[in-house]
Amino acid sequence: MSELRWHPLLEQWVVVASHRQDRPQMPADWCPFCPGSGRVPDDYDVLLYPNDFPALSQDCEPYDSAPGLFKTTGACGACDVVLYSPKHTLPPSQLTPEQWRKVIDLWSKRIAELSVLPHVEYVMPFENTGEAIGVTMPHPHGQIYAFPFYPPLVEKELGAARRFEQREKKCLYCEILKREIAQGSRVVAENRSFVAFIPFAARFPSEIQLYARRHVVSLSELQPNEADDLASMLSVIRKKYDNLYGFLLPLMMVVRVAPAKGDHRYVHFHIEFLPIQRSAKKLKYLAAVETAAGTFLADTRPEERAAELRKTEPVTP
Repeated sequence: MSELRWHPLLEQWVVVASHRQDRPQMPADWCPFCPGSGRVPDDYDVLLYPNDFPALSQDCEPYDSAPGLFKTTGACGACDVVLYSPKHTLPPSQLTPEQWRKVIDLWSKRIAELSVLPHVEYVMPFENTGEAIGVTMPHPHGQIYAFPFYPPLVEKELGAARRFEQREKKCLYCEILKREIAQGSRVVAENRSFVAFIPFAARFPSEIQLYARRHVVSLSELQPNEADDLASMLSVIRKKYDNLYGFLLPLMMVVRVAPAKGDHRYVHFHIEFLPIQRSAKKLKYLAAVETAAGTFLADTRPEERAAELRKTEPVTP
């Protein structure tokens, strides 16, 4: 069973989940996510699959949010796997917009279900892609974690957005989007409802943030046409990424929504893409300065990388 341990120097929880050491590592001859494995239906499209090695679960010791030196508490929450397709070798860049729309609908439904659970404070859909990221199963999939606390970077971002709104009476994200559109040099792609851009102070090579044009705090507030536009943009971005160097780009994709409990109108729904490939043959490693000091060294200039991605055709590789 997992547990949370308080890190007094960083003032954050660490999830201790030693049972995850036993999860399979890129098996070549068997996949639990494939039809016929006995673990999933023989016929499915997009599927929510309970994580076999959850770091957080509802089967936990009681959660106590109070910190303390050498404090432990229950790792309450949830960990789901989202299977994008029954096709084992299909990369996310080859999902159709219609398939991405089904993934979006599943995200939205599951966020709503998890948000009402006791102790769940933040729900985060995400995806890890590529062996260089540390993916353990090659089948196209993402995950959804429900945390009993705000993860540290989420808490920091929420605090910045809340303070800006209190000070300026405006949405921080809306102001960023307005300036990115006005400058244009970092915009990669856009449609009626969404704009994809490399942020001014991007930390990762080819990092993209995908913002809703309209101020919405979560997926559930999107109109049907906006959800369609989001699916289309996800398809475009993923194709551009895999066509940038001609191979599956190792990356993390993170869906940012408002916290599960309370009123958080200062939050603006967006999706982050964090690739670690800095050139065709070089990876971005998070070494001492990034990992121990928390200061990122950017190896690429956002304006130049945005121009490169703009001209990269979003066609099926």
